[in-house]
Amino acid sequence: MTREQAASFIDHTILKPEATEDQVRKLCAEAREFQFKSVCVNSRFVSLCAEQLKGSPVLVCAVAGFPLGAMSTEAKLAEARIALRDGARELDMVLWVGGLLSGEENKVREDIAALAKLCRAEGAALKVIFEISLLNSEQIVHACEISVQAGAHWVKTSTGFGSGGATLEAVERMHRTVHDKGLKVKASGGIRTLADFEKMVSAGAERIGTSSGVAILRELS
Repeated sequence: MTREQAASFIDHTILKPEATEDQVRKLCAEAREFQFKSVCVNSRFVSLCAEQLKGSPVLVCAVAGFPLGAMSTEAKLAEARIALRDGARELDMVLWVGGLLSGEENKVREDIAALAKLCRAEGAALKVIFEISLLNSEQIVHACEISVQAGAHWVKTSTGFGSGGATLEAVERMHRTVHDKGLKVKASGGIRTLADFEKMVSAGAERIGTSSGVAILRELS
């Protein structure tokens, strides 16, 4: 894989609570230089990123309901609408894990479907973050199936704030479950080296969320 090809897999990410505007500007400058697929930021920074990346093919991705996913659908929708208004073209929403674990399947599906409908109306893509460290294998598959039914575009492993990040086993299982249904897999959480990157891609990930994108590409060079 060339450096340019690898860059097209990467969502260049800064989601830490202490992130500053200067750090986000640096993120955007790096994304322009290396031609990452997107920058992934909290919704507060979407308008800044859209301004910094104007005229660039780099997309702006925002998170919604991050990092817990336990807020109301209305709250997630409000954040999503503002992010899309400010220039986001992709949204990474957090699954309501507690709802999944307690058997509230319909409410979990409705939560995702509400944001999926909004994204489709705005020409944006929706990724659903599972936080796989909280789920067993069967629950991961079930979350994939619900995401398919709800109209999401992607399923994603982790927020990076949980007790664990992406695993090869989970990425492979997610890919097997959704690939034939037209959805793709984003691996995120703990992907810091070229070896990590290559393993996740080989397992079926078509997008990689990482704050180490520059270091990964420099390894590849």
